[in-house]
Amino acid sequence: MAMVTTVSARETGRPARVLALAGVLAALAVVVVLSIALGSNQLSVGQVLHALFAYDGTYADVVVRDTRLPRTVLGIAAGMALGLAGALLQSVTRNPIADPGLLGINHGAAVMIVFASAVFGVTSPAVAVWFAFAGSLGATALVYAIGGGRGAASPMRLALAGIAVQATFVGLNQAMQVIDTHALDQMRFWLVGSLANRDLGTLTGLVPFFVAGVVMALLLGRALNAIALGDDAAHGLGANPALIRLASVVAVGLLAGSATAACGPIAFVGLMVPHLVRFVAGQDERWVLGLSVLAAPVVLLGCDVLGRLLASPAELQVGIVTDVIGGIVFVLLIRSLKAVSK
Repeated sequence: MAMVTTVSARETGRPARVLALAGVLAALAVVVVLSIALGSNQLSVGQVLHALFAYDGTYADVVVRDTRLPRTVLGIAAGMALGLAGALLQSVTRNPIADPGLLGINHGAAVMIVFASAVFGVTSPAVAVWFAFAGSLGATALVYAIGGGRGAASPMRLALAGIAVQATFVGLNQAMQVIDTHALDQMRFWLVGSLANRDLGTLTGLVPFFVAGVVMALLLGRALNAIALGDDAAHGLGANPALIRLASVVAVGLLAGSATAACGPIAFVGLMVPHLVRFVAGQDERWVLGLSVLAAPVVLLGCDVLGRLLASPAELQVGIVTDVIGGIVFVLLIRSLKAVSK
């Protein structure tokens, strides 16, 4: 089934894509500086540069090195993972409203992490990511099984299956937290989706999963272009649609699992970003994936900075901000898809 989008079928030219790439890189540089400089104690660009390149243990240096730099690096990594996971899901399912959060994949990873914490006392992200990977793959398989049934998995059936799976996993999470209040106290902010209170060690054990997922996703671009033409055409081009879909599901599991293990279940980033970049990338999945991996950190870090500014000197967790903004975008997207289908 061809995916319905709000993007014109006319392919945008390469110069426009290159210009968009430069613009995304510039936006990423700006939001990285803002993420490090802004917060309850705002720092100047000079203080940020001093902390990064001439560290001597001042208060500003400690804030940058020990708090805001790890938070920013985590935001970049999680954003890349969520953006790629969303782009892969939308492409391989031909579902324009696919997202790791909306399809219950992030919550599948989350419920396994809560289970590991409550039952086995797991607290290290390096260990939790294995449970997250298993949970995300299990959730993906469950959504496909429910949404597909005996026929083809249509976008609407997948979306409804994702809502059902997500609700089930949220209920399981809440049940485990009620049974084990200590687990609830430990994971309260993590379950909302947060970049706060993390150090660079959080990413250490996640790097293999993250790198493997990113590399797999980016290498799948040409293959996804082939299956977009239909399975028969893909076979004619020498592609194996079943293998491509399996590789995509594994990549989504790696990406969603590592992002969830690091910062909790964050929704809508994987929904919003691919639609934004398709205005420039058109239907070439190589460019959609390439731009998504850079644009998603801009969105996630931007939401994190916005959460800090809106509630200063406290802060809103980034998962709350993405839920509010993403919910609005989701409604607008549904309305636009209805208009296109008429």
